[in-house]
This record gives sequence, C-alpha cells and structure tokens, in this order.
Amino acid sequence: MNSIYEEALAAIHSVWHRKWLALAVAWAICLVGWLVVALIPNTYESQARIFIQLDDALAEQVGIGVADRKRDIERIRQTLTSAVNLEKVVRGTPIGDRIESPKQMEAAVLALADNVKVVNEQDNLFNITAQSNDGSFSDAENARIAQQIAQKLIDIFREENLAGNRGEMTETLEFVSGQLAQREKELEAAEQRRRDFEQRHPEMADGAGGSMQRLEAARQEMRGVEGDLVAAQSALAAIDGQLGGTPKTLPGASGGAAGSLARAEADLSAMRARGLTDNHPDVIAARNQIAALKGPAAQEERSGAGVPNPAYSTLLSIRADRAANVQAMAARRAALQADIGQFTAQALDNPEAAAEAQKINRDYDVLKDQYDKLLQDREELRLRGEIKSDREAVKFEVVDPPTTPVKPTAPNRPLLLFGVLVAGLAGGAAAAFGVGKLRNTFATTSSLERATGLPVLGAVSQSLTSAARRLRRKRLKLWYAGGAALGGLFVVLLAVEFIQRGMVA
Repeated sequence: MNSIYEEALAAIHSVWHRKWLALAVAWAICLVGWLVVALIPNTYESQARIFIQLDDALAEQVGIGVADRKRDIERIRQTLTSAVNLEKVVRGTPIGDRIESPKQMEAAVLALADNVKVVNEQDNLFNITAQSNDGSFSDAENARIAQQIAQKLIDIFREENLAGNRGEMTETLEFVSGQLAQREKELEAAEQRRRDFEQRHPEMADGAGGSMQRLEAARQEMRGVEGDLVAAQSALAAIDGQLGGTPKTLPGASGGAAGSLARAEADLSAMRARGLTDNHPDVIAARNQIAALKGPAAQEERSGAGVPNPAYSTLLSIRADRAANVQAMAARRAALQADIGQFTAQALDNPEAAAEAQKINRDYDVLKDQYDKLLQDREELRLRGEIKSDREAVKFEVVDPPTTPVKPTAPNRPLLLFGVLVAGLAGGAAAAFGVGKLRNTFATTSSLERATGLPVLGAVSQSLTSAARRLRRKRLKLWYAGGAALGGLFVVLLAVEFIQRGMVA
C-alpha cells in the first residue's frame, strides 16, 4: 500500500515539476479541439405530423377498400423520399439557389436524403423529420430551411396523394374510352353487315333479329321452359301425395260412433294412467266397447259423415293452381316446338344463308356484350376516381405543422467543449508524466534504494536564495494565470454558443 502511495506522490511531483510543459500541451490540445468543434455545423431539425383518414363508407361502396388506400399511402410514403421528389424539395428551398450544375444538384439530393425521414407511427399517422446543417448558411437560415423542407414534403405528399391518384385515374379513363370507341366502330360495322344481309335475304329477316337469331332464342327459351315444366310436375306430384294421406273429413266433436269411439279411447287411457292393469274389469269393459265401436265409426267415415277437413280443402286449391301451371308450361313448350320446327325448316331451305346469319348474329352479340361491359367499367372508374379525388381531399389533415427549431439538435457543443477541456488537461498531465519517466531521476529515497539495492542515508532538500524564491513565485503566478486563461477561454466559448442560440430563437 505504501508503494502505491509513494508512486502516486512521485507521479504528482513529476507532473508538478514539469507544469509548464503540461500547461503548454493542454493549451495546444484545447485550441485544436475547440477549433474542430467550432467548425462542426449546427444541425437544426423540424418535425411535422400528418393524418390520413382511411375509413369511408362511400368509397367502400364503389370497391375502394381500406386495404387499397393503405397500399396507396404506403406507396406514396416510400416514394416520397425518391430522388425526383427530393430534387423538387431542393429547388423549392434556398438550397437550390446556390446550385449551378447537375453534379451539385446530385450532391445536394444525396445530402438531403440523409437528412429526411418519413416514419409511419400508426396505420394513418405519419411523422416527417427534416434536418439542415449546411455550413454555408447561418444558424438562423438552417433553422428556416429545416422548416421549409418539412413543409415542402407535406405539399408533395398532398400532391402525390391527390393529384397523383387523379392523374392515374385520368390515364385509365382515357385508355378505357379509347377501347370503347374502337368497340363502337366494330359494333357499327357489325350492324351494317347485318342490315346488308337482311336486304339480300328478306326471308331470313322477318321479325326482329332474323330467323336464325329467333331460332336460337326459341331454343334457349325451350330449355328454360322444359326445366320449369319438370319442376311444376314435381310440385304437382308432391301435392297429390299429400292429398292421398289427408282425410276428407274429421270426426265430430260429440255424438255418433266416431265421437263415442274417441271418448272410449280417452277413458281407457285414463284408466291405464291410474295404474289399472289389462285384467281389471273396467279396462276389459272399455276394450270391449272400443272394439264394438270401431266398425260403426269406420262405416260412418266412409259415408262422409263428420266435420269437413280444412287442410284437405286447402290442398285441393293448391293442386288446382299447380295443375294449371303445368298445363300452361306444356302449352308454351308445344308453341316453342312449333316455332323451332318452322325456323329449322327455313334454315334447311337455305343452309348457307342460315350459317351466314348465325355467324353475323354471333359476332354482333359478342361485340355488343364487350361494348356494354366497357361502358359499365368506364362509368364505375369515373365514379371511383371522383370519390378518390373529392372524398380523400378532405381527409388529409396536418396534425402538427412543421416546427421552426430554436436550438440545434446536434452537435451538443457545450458538452464537446467541456470534453476537449478535460482531454487537454489530461493530455498535458500525461505529457509531463511521460517526460519524467524518460529521464532517469528519482523522486523519493525509497525509489533510489529499490533501484540501486544500496541503503540511502539521507536526502538534502533544495535551498533557494530570496531572489530565487521571488522568481519562483512570479513564475507560479504566471502559470496560474495561464491556467485561468484556459478556463476563461472555455467560459467565453460557452457564452458565445448560448448567445448564438438566442439569436436563432
């Protein structure tokens, strides 16, 4: 423990003995370090938040779902910091005032890409961060430029979200309209071919659409009528089955053999419920009575006596309606069969004209379907585009406008200045200690004993004259003044830093 203490004292003595060297090295390190810190430009940061509303019932009605809008906004977010958009930002801010060549523009865009961030905090909340640290501008100018960059990014976001969608929809509508015009010309040509054919073959053109078209329509209707006829016949058969299992009349509520039979069966059930066995005299009498009444009750039901069954009457009316429907279907099928036979006979008389008519009608139908489909698609796209443009325009909201920074976010200059001061003091002490180690001197008698292995009888302290002591005190005052000047310079640099920050605010 004593050796460590002695080594510490020896190190302090070595540094103090060479205090002028330590002070000079500290000054050199601090001056160089503070100059480097002063050359680092301040970075000012501006932040803004924007909100995009995604839920819209009207948009979902026309097929614009929340997922579609999320993909559009994510695409815009990813392309917002593209080189093209960043070049717009450079040209729209004072950064572009000093650019005179494409290389300078490219360098400015690359530098701006590192200073711009667009982060999606939530599904529809975006945080835009813009920084400016151009050494050619003052701190106040860099603060304003950071705010202008954030504002320009918001403008581009709005433009891409609204005008971009509108432009894409306009291009899509123009393409669909071009296709629609082409189909319209083809449809007009097909109609002209059909009119020419009808003029050449008037016997094939009686009625609307010609005999071949009516033949095909009759066949399609025939297939539908046959299916409906089968369904009607099945329904009639089902109602017949229900009629077969439904009695025409119901037993009377009182009187007659049927009423007596019902009462006897009820009495027998009550006896068995009381626990009487089949051997009980009352049970045997009731069973005999029931057996005697069954014959007269059945004869009474066959003769039509009793109350009419309302369910049977209802089923009869339903069967009449279904039978009429079956007859109507059968009559329609017979008429269609006659028409098909007539049209087929006409086609057999002139098969070439019939084939040509069939081809003309088929081409016309295909073109007509395509034209109707494109027309419907164009109207849907127009409605969709109007909703995306008009409805989304009111959903874009700037939650927090771009802030104008009043103090730099980087670097932390006061901390750097203090760090340079500490490094200078440590460097000066290390330099003095290192020089002392290079010289073969001994600070204590014990270190001399350990080095030589011989006993040391004593040590003679330094004796100074009065003039030498006055000179030493004078030099010590100068050394203190040099150290105080170093600290004072540090305080002055801190004050200048805070004054500059106040000027920006």
